[in-house]
Order: sequence, then C-alpha cells, then structure tokens
Amino acid sequence: MNIALAQINVHVGNFAANLEKMLRHVASAKEQGADIVVFPELATTGYPPRDFLEFDDFIDKAEEVVNELAKAAEGIAIIVGSPSRNPVVEGKDLYNSVYFLSGGRIQQVQHKTLLPTYDIFDEYRYFEPAHEWNVVRYQDKTIAMVVCEDSWNVGNENPLYKINPMDQMMEQKPDLIINVSASPFDYEHAADRVRTMRANVDRYGIPLYLVNHVGAQTEVLFDGGSVVINQQGEVIDELPYFKEAMRIFNTEEVRSGDNATGEQERDKMTLIHDGLVMGIKNYFGKLGFKKAILGLSGGIDSALVAVLAARALGADNVRCILMPSQYSSDHSVNDARQLAENLGCQYDLVPIEGIYNSYMDALKPFYWGKPEGLAEENLQARARGMLLMAFSNKFGNILLNTSNKSEMAVGYGTLYGDMCGGLSVIGDVYKTECFELARYMNKDGEVIPENIISKPPSAELKPDQFDSDSLPPYDQLDAVLYQYIEKSQSPQDIIEMGFDEALVKRTLRLVNINEFKRYQTAPVLRVSSKAFGMGRRLPIVGKYLS
Repeated sequence: MNIALAQINVHVGNFAANLEKMLRHVASAKEQGADIVVFPELATTGYPPRDFLEFDDFIDKAEEVVNELAKAAEGIAIIVGSPSRNPVVEGKDLYNSVYFLSGGRIQQVQHKTLLPTYDIFDEYRYFEPAHEWNVVRYQDKTIAMVVCEDSWNVGNENPLYKINPMDQMMEQKPDLIINVSASPFDYEHAADRVRTMRANVDRYGIPLYLVNHVGAQTEVLFDGGSVVINQQGEVIDELPYFKEAMRIFNTEEVRSGDNATGEQERDKMTLIHDGLVMGIKNYFGKLGFKKAILGLSGGIDSALVAVLAARALGADNVRCILMPSQYSSDHSVNDARQLAENLGCQYDLVPIEGIYNSYMDALKPFYWGKPEGLAEENLQARARGMLLMAFSNKFGNILLNTSNKSEMAVGYGTLYGDMCGGLSVIGDVYKTECFELARYMNKDGEVIPENIISKPPSAELKPDQFDSDSLPPYDQLDAVLYQYIEKSQSPQDIIEMGFDEALVKRTLRLVNINEFKRYQTAPVLRVSSKAFGMGRRLPIVGKYLS
C-alpha cells in the first residue's frame, strides 16, 4: 500500500480555500499512485478554531468540506481531521474526529480520546472524548486511526491521562498507526515529537505514520515535520520544517527500512528564525495585508524585527521609521540607517524632540517642582508609539512590535509606547537569544551592522542610559526567567541552583507585578515551550511572589 502524507497550511475558517487545497493534493496523490492520502487534525477548519466551534454554521461548513472530499475519494482513500456532531444529548456537542473516506462516501469516523487543556490547548472546552475505538480495514491493511494527543500519553514519566486509545485498538490487531496531528512548534518540540512517536512504536510494535499541520495561525506556529517510523523504531523520513509538502510511502519499504533518510538536523537558531519568518508571512497573508512598519532605533531588537520582516514580506513591503530624541546617539541613528540600506527598506526620519517638548510644556504646570524620572522617559516612548500608529492608520500598514521576551517578562517597556503593535515578533525570544539570532542572521555576510550587536543595550531615554542601570545582566536575568517561566520552578528551587537570592526574588516580583501589561500587548509569535499569551494564563491581581 502507498500512503501519502500531506502536511498543508490551512486557514482557520477559510473552508473554500482549505477544500481546494486538499482536492489538489488528492488529485496529485492519486496521480502518483497513492492508495491513501492523509491530512492533519481539523484540516477542514484549521487549528485552533477556538470559539468558532460554537457556531452551528461553522460546523455545517466543515461537514460540507468532508462531503466534498468524500466525493473525490474514488480510486483513492482520504483520511482527514474534522469536527463531528455528538448525537447524544449528554456531554459536549462535538467530537474532534478523523474521517476515513473511500468509494465516494464516509466509511468510518473515529473520535479523539485525549483532549488536552494545557498551554495553548483548550479542547475539552469544546469536545467530548471518544468512548469506543475501532480500526479501519482497507485493501489488505488494518489501520488504527488516532488524533494527535492520543499518542502523547505514551513514554512520559507523568502521564496526563488514565487511558491510551491504542491499548484498546491493539485488540483488533492493526498493521499500522496513522496519527493526524496539530502539533505546534517550539524549538524543542520536533525532537520531543519523534521521541514520543518512537515510544508508541516500542509499545505497540507496528509502524506509525504522523501527518502534521504547517503554517501559522496568529501566534501559534506549526512546523510540519511529519514523520514515519517503522516497527523497529527507525525514522524512515521526516518531512521538511515550515514548508508544505506531500510524500508517498510504500508500507513494505517502510517495514524493511529501505530508503530511510532519518531525522533532520535541528539547529535552535535556524528553527527560531524560520518559524518567525513563517509567522510574519502567514499573519499578514491570512489577514490580507502586505506591508509592515516598525520603529527602527539602532538597537538589536528592532534590527532583528526589520530583518525578519524583510525576509517574510520582501524589503519593498517594510517601512522603517527612525525617531531620534535629544538623547539618541548619532551612532544609533547611523546604525539604523545602515541596516535599512543593507535590507533595501524604505526609511523615514521623524525626530521627536519637538513633540516631547510640547508635551512637557503642557505638563509643566502640573510637574513643577518634581524631579524628572520614569514619566518623562515614558513620554518619549509614547510619542514614538503615537507616530507609529499614525503611520499605520494613514497608510494601512501593520505595526510590528519589537519588544523581546526579557523586557516583556519584567515590564521593561511602555504601554501605548514601545509596546504598541499588531504583532509581537520577538516577544518569545530572550535578550540573550536575540544576540544569538543576530549572529545567525549575519552568518553569510553582515546584514545587521556589527555595532548594533556589540554595543551595550540602551533605551536611550535619558543621558548615558544603559539597560544594566535598571536590570541585572541579561545572561543572569534570562537564566532566572527561563527557570521560572518555562520550567515553573519556585524561588527556592532557583536559588538552590546557585542564583543570587536577591536577584531571584526581585526578578520574579517584576514578572508578576507586570502581568497587566502583557494582557494588553499584541499576539506573540510562539517559539518556546511557554510563550506569553494564550498558553500562559496568570491572574493580574494575584499576590503570589509579588
């Protein structure tokens, strides 16, 4: 049997385009001699559809796509993920299902059993878990169809569920497992995915075929990386990251291990770079926008965002606004100019000193006698934010936010100022990782001027200001933040790792008292296992560690 895995980039709620794309892949797979073509989890709707699932019309349209695909299932079978209605009054109204289509009709439907509710997932909000499990018999093969999380309870030290769907299906003696997935990207997840699927093969002793989404749905990125593993645990193939692809696998060759290519190389900075480029490109494309603007300061954060945007959208579609104040160094302005010229992006110089002074004149009667401080610094940031939003409104461009994860974590940013924007590009990239990413971008020649990378970070909101005046050194700060945010370690746990007690307590307090700022920021492209946004839900008014 020849099985085609089609990792595709679908668009949430764009039923016509999703159907057209799948029909093209069905025709291509059929032409190339495939017996079955497999599409990802909820491929009809896009993932995650979230509360669109509460609209009957949305489910009707998904069912229409399945019915149209069924008509195309002549001479080839189609496996596709889509929601289905629960006919029983008790329980949730929907299932997250995988359909088997052949002979021009729906032959079988298997529902997802394990419904994740952690990080970005909230599936039990919408779906009823499966209560029965049946394999599919097609040609001379018996196939166990499972949906994403149904294979993730195996090989874990701390399983989240008390049941494994495949344990039930193994009684029916399947020849292979087909897993339709929506497995989101983080820079460690592809390796985890292969490890977990290998654990399934070790447990059940039969080959496994997993097809995954690729593409970005707002902040959630999908890397593809669909994988085939034979009964001996050999990785036969892993499809490309961040690209649509379809490959056909012969079941006998998979069993024998012939033509195995193994796993891909996984370089952290390559994955982050390619994921962010895809995230920007899809955010703009799926919203119907082409052009971006950003404030280019001469610092490393805005430099990274400018490069990523130019690579995602094309340099002609990126406009950089340089907004020096009386505190901006000539070097920073020149660095920003040089970067824009290196990229071939349009740039405009809009000094803010006059705007800032007009604010100060208006506020002088009220500020009289009080020393200058944070309020005056924030006025500069908000003047820049106002100008950027004015450009965005006038020219119809999306403003890209340039804050990094370290700044977002400790509140080192100004609401309605430098935290403005329609999309936070590097809000899940720590400052130390920003330097790594800049070096990666320059690996084939200098794109980001060396001075931007090597100079001490500064917001340049007052004379001779450096980030280190307000924050601990970034290598120490980021290490503490990582243990707290990604690893959920307590203050004492982190202190026992050798970190300074005062540093730990101060850092964690800053994270928690600035939760209100993160609630008001743009969606953050997710590249780590714990990004700010929909996957991290903390109360604003919580007292813990604040």
